[in-house]
Amino acid sequence: MAVVMSMRWAGVTPGQYDTVRDAVRWEELAPAGAHLHVAWFDAQSLHVTDVWESQQAFEAFFAERLAPAVEKAGIAGEPEVAFSSLHRRFIVEGVTGAA
Repeated sequence: MAVVMSMRWAGVTPGQYDTVRDAVRWEELAPAGAHLHVAWFDAQSLHVTDVWESQQAFEAFFAERLAPAVEKAGIAGEPEVAFSSLHRRFIVEGVTGAA
């Protein structure tokens, strides 16, 4: 069953996010089990909402690909992460790709 992953990571900057994104290349080499990724910032934190095939798929991606890049980028602390079962997903026709 698909899950929604919500993450808040205090202190992460847009520059650090971009460094990790460039290192992991998740837009070019999509992680197994990933369906959707949305990221934004407020004054204190990075926020992410993802849809994954399963919690285990996200955890494998985090351990194998994301954590090494996070460490190399010098990102401190741990994110607050929560998982919920996906009830419904709708994507507007014609909306594709990264932006």
